[in-house]
Amino acid sequence: MDTDRPLLEATGVRKVYRTGSVAVTALAGLDLTVHAGEMVGVMGPSGSGKTTLLNCLSGLDDIDGGRVLIDGHDLFAMSDAARTRHRAHSMGFVFQAFNLIPVFSAVENVELPLLLVGTRPAEARGRALAMLDRVGLAHRVGHRPSEMSGGEQQRVTIARALAGRPAIVWADEPTGNLDSTMAGQVMDLLCELNRDEGQTIVLVTHDGAIGARVPRLIRMRDGRLAGDVRQKAAAPRVGTDVPLG
Repeated sequence: MDTDRPLLEATGVRKVYRTGSVAVTALAGLDLTVHAGEMVGVMGPSGSGKTTLLNCLSGLDDIDGGRVLIDGHDLFAMSDAARTRHRAHSMGFVFQAFNLIPVFSAVENVELPLLLVGTRPAEARGRALAMLDRVGLAHRVGHRPSEMSGGEQQRVTIARALAGRPAIVWADEPTGNLDSTMAGQVMDLLCELNRDEGQTIVLVTHDGAIGARVPRLIRMRDGRLAGDVRQKAAAPRVGTDVPLG
């Protein structure tokens, strides 16, 4: 990776949703640069384009104009298959709804994406166990999602996102389904991963308390950037060593 080049470069990104004769512009020529090791929060009112931005910058959705480079690779110059492979190898995702496979244990959920990209089973299992230990779930590796709390399930999704050693993690409302205590502890973990391990994270949230904790906060309105500020991230919550449960 070229350390002088931004990890993410988005230029003039447009996204238009069409229903019959009605066209709604979700992203209106948006520019954004993110460097490796940054933690960026994205906030804005409902309908401002936050989730659309994440989906377009990660290549989950197509765009109607502009360009998105991830570590110098133009996502939308790739074929669909190549973009899918690039996403599997270079990106991790954390969603509000967890998206865990209910019949799989925690370790099976974490190792599955590794197996799908061709990682040897023994290596995949080792990396999955190591990441679950890293997020404080070494004692829960054999449990299924229904046997875990919401906070524990979200930590499994974070372990899954990180097990592939991605260049960037996209997090869409990662605390949206959690109460305030669990949300704070999940945010503690994400901040720790960014601070101590240099993990690049782009996080969408509607929660001002979560937005206050990121070092860089982007505000969106009507598909455009309405603000981009560096801020002093809030200190970790008291009692961050208390397990989620």
